[in-house]
Amino acid sequence: MRVHPPRPVGPVLPGTGEPAERADAARNRRRLLDAAQELVRDHGVDALTMDALAKRAGVGKGTVFRRFGNRTGLMYALLDHSETQAQQAFIFGPPPLGPGAPPVERLVAFGRARLLDLEVAGELHRAAELGSSEDHFSSRPYLVLKTHVTMLLRDAGTPGDLGLLADSLLAGLGAALVLHQLRAQGYTREQIGDSWEALVRRVAGRAEQ
Repeated sequence: MRVHPPRPVGPVLPGTGEPAERADAARNRRRLLDAAQELVRDHGVDALTMDALAKRAGVGKGTVFRRFGNRTGLMYALLDHSETQAQQAFIFGPPPLGPGAPPVERLVAFGRARLLDLEVAGELHRAAELGSSEDHFSSRPYLVLKTHVTMLLRDAGTPGDLGLLADSLLAGLGAALVLHQLRAQGYTREQIGDSWEALVRRVAGRAEQ
């Protein structure tokens, strides 16, 4: 059976792309979003404005507005871009994050990759989580992550209600909590990753022993 790449996540807003989008338009959109990611990594999410993106990408401001509509559209498009890249990595990428490694090792790699993403673009993820819990936990981005974690728990032979376990594990990777641990509590990403690994091995690794 042929496996198709995951569809983009998040609401369909200006800048998120559509199936009928021309190849050159899709390339230009990705170029703008890559430049937006660089801005966030270098200067934080507050520095991401339409003017700043136009300057970084070397295009006119009108091009950015036509592509994304406004800054909110740009934010959703960038979050969609980030989530799609993450999905490609853990569904199609090399092990241990992608297929080919034992499920517990993939879970460990998944958490560490997620923490790296949050360290770079955590404010974007935190903003997306600030809506109602019903919207967040039923959103496509969250459900994709939950499905992936649930699948790996099942493959590891983990006992219990796997949906609840997946929710509990993902709670430890919530953007608001991770940013608080990094900024207010002074933990490093490596320390949080080590804690994630210990939790995963305690929950899912028992079945492999």
